[in-house]
Amino acid sequence: MSRGRRRGGRDPYTCPNCGTKVKEPERTWTLVSPMPDRLGRITMTIMAAFRCPSCGKRWNAAIQKMKVGGEESGEKGKREKREGQVIEIDLSELDDVEPL
Repeated sequence: MSRGRRRGGRDPYTCPNCGTKVKEPERTWTLVSPMPDRLGRITMTIMAAFRCPSCGKRWNAAIQKMKVGGEESGEKGKREKREGQVIEIDLSELDDVEPL
């Protein structure tokens, strides 16, 4: 079996080896993404370690993902553009300044 990224909606509580349903994980932990998405939200993933009672196979799986924080937006992808303040600088004034 390849160790690449799996796709699909596989149940994390089902043994990938024999298909037995596991009632609860042996342990859980939380992973926090180091970088926010473009809306400023952080992805938190709750991982779990399982052991099959039938065949003894061990596996890790994500049991929940959630995004927290960031800006509240009504529609995804639509952001209001803010007008910036225009600052004008006269570069001729820099000739009168003495260097440090």
